[in-house]
Amino acid sequence: MTIRQVSVFLENKVGRIMEITEALGENAINIRALSLADTSDFGILRMIVDDIEKAEEVMRKRGFIVKETAVVAVEVPDRPGGLATVLEALCLERINVEYMYAFFEQPQDKALLIFRFEDPDKAISVLEKKGIEVAGEEKLGVH
Repeated sequence: MTIRQVSVFLENKVGRIMEITEALGENAINIRALSLADTSDFGILRMIVDDIEKAEEVMRKRGFIVKETAVVAVEVPDRPGGLATVLEALCLERINVEYMYAFFEQPQDKALLIFRFEDPDKAISVLEKKGIEVAGEEKLGVH
């Protein structure tokens, strides 16, 4: 059960992230999670949004380069060692994490971790066998 993530490539200059967030807001698209990675010249804004098709359309119309990627959301208790438990299960099966980001979920006191894997189906199988909860798009309010 993968989740669709939208990645937007943008120049690393003042106001570019604001342009994206304003455009999403004007089109009633809610950002559920995000991560920003940058270099001196460009950045990649990775987002889970509630309406991915609409978000991609809005970004393309504004001239942004957009890519959709399958990621995996894992729900863990928000406590010391929660992430280590997930990474141990993956490490034992030699599954590499390409990148990840996380956010805290209230009131359930859980953290949702977003992972990018080379083989998401294998990663999901390993995590579920270890009793680690994999969340679907509905958990993140994606439609």
